[in-house]
Amino acid sequence: MNYYVIQVKTRGEEEYLGLAEKLFQNSGVRLLWPRRNLRIRTRGKWRDTVAPIFPSYLFVEAEEVTPAMYEVFRKIPGFYHFLPNNKNITPMREDDKTILMHFLSFGDIVDKSVVMFDKDKRIRVLSGPLKGMEGRIVKVDRRKQRARVKLDMYENSFLIDFGFEALDNIGDAR
Repeated sequence: MNYYVIQVKTRGEEEYLGLAEKLFQNSGVRLLWPRRNLRIRTRGKWRDTVAPIFPSYLFVEAEEVTPAMYEVFRKIPGFYHFLPNNKNITPMREDDKTILMHFLSFGDIVDKSVVMFDKDKRIRVLSGPLKGMEGRIVKVDRRKQRARVKLDMYENSFLIDFGFEALDNIGDAR
């Protein structure tokens, strides 16, 4: 199965997804919108919120995107374009697809990872969506319990924050 990327109106992903799912019902086409659970502090109060992993992007699982399918996608309000462009609709490369599959393996909404910090204050991911992504972590904010991860898709880079729960420090673990 191939995966294609659609860019839609930012914060309009849910509405676009609902309309597209109705139009492609029972067609073998599946739309995906990976999201993450994130803890945010507003006015001194912490609350859990769900945010897209790739803001303004939806993923289409299909054998191919035919011209007729493209026209249906294009006519749904909020559509911008397929990646890399509408004239050259190509499936995701294997490395991009691997990242997408990694997050989708945790469900539609990925929860927080469980991490520990060693004696040198380096992060060690024990479980969750950050497992295996340690090399992509570019910043850790222990107070906000977030790790900023650099993700690449179609030769573009994104910095995305993921939540984590920190267990007690490892101490002198290796």
